[in-house]
Amino acid sequence: MLKLSAWLRWIFLSFIAFTLAVACTQQPNNPPPNATSSPSSSQPLVSATNNWVGYSGHHVAVKKGFFAQEGLKIQDLFFQSNSEQVTAVLAGKVDIAWLTSGDAIQMIAKDPSFKMIYLVDYSNGGDGVIGRNITSPQDAKGKTIARENVLFERVLLQAYLQKAGLTESDVKIKDMSAAEAATAFASKQVDLAVTYEPYMTKAAAQGGGKVVFSTKGTNLIADVVAVKAELLKTRQTDLQAYFRAVDKSVKLLNAGDPEALKISGDKLGVSAAEVKEQLTAVKLFDVEANKTIAFNKSNPNSLIGNLDLTSKAAVEFKIVPQPLQVESLYDDSIVKSL
Repeated sequence: MLKLSAWLRWIFLSFIAFTLAVACTQQPNNPPPNATSSPSSSQPLVSATNNWVGYSGHHVAVKKGFFAQEGLKIQDLFFQSNSEQVTAVLAGKVDIAWLTSGDAIQMIAKDPSFKMIYLVDYSNGGDGVIGRNITSPQDAKGKTIARENVLFERVLLQAYLQKAGLTESDVKIKDMSAAEAATAFASKQVDLAVTYEPYMTKAAAQGGGKVVFSTKGTNLIADVVAVKAELLKTRQTDLQAYFRAVDKSVKLLNAGDPEALKISGDKLGVSAAEVKEQLTAVKLFDVEANKTIAFNKSNPNSLIGNLDLTSKAAVEFKIVPQPLQVESLYDDSIVKSL
């Protein structure tokens, strides 16, 4: 009887020990009171880019661990077209979106809670119109042009056609992504195409044509980072850390760092040498340039002029129903705090 009692006691104590062990593993892993990380830092930031060489600052920061060094967890989304990316952002699948100012304006028209908070780059020849047997804009009349139905490509095409007093109604439009447009031109399915690097130069040569118009010497196309206003409130510290990491990458790219160029090339499917060449057609902005130029209304190279031009075009093309106030499109608080 005593042996049976001892055995039951052992079973009971074993059960208690097991229960306590399970309970302990389910307790929250709270950091010590003097921990420096904020609760928000434990949540990944979903950051989305597409296949534009100007977004290399993000790709390099991911691969070299600059975000991790800042204590950030980044979920990297990569899209093959602007339209796919914008759709994902509006669906709430993205926290930090790298896109053109035109794409951002389209988003803000649908959801005013989005704000542009950082100037990534100006295209300085990296976007353009390629054509075959085209010696002047007037030659485009009646021709078939491939372009994606997104604001920045329509602004670019409009700037080209206006040189001859033409509009889109004077040409035949095929709506397709930049990559598809380049392929269509290379295979001689269309006479002209609106596209960008890494497709533009290669497709022009393959299709027996040339770049007939580009963003060289203009601020027609700007690329920005956009987020929801709520993220600005809840994760300000994380956003500051995010752009510190990006700044490290941009400095490497601007200096022509071989490793950074290779990382970008691997992401875009081109060689490091091609990335280096393509970046000559892009003006990358670091943190300091953002602080002194990007949102500085008195600076002629600021983003403000681009937003004014692009927002007016959005109304003209009936992409947005009514004019948008430029001041409502951006928030420079993060840039100022860096």
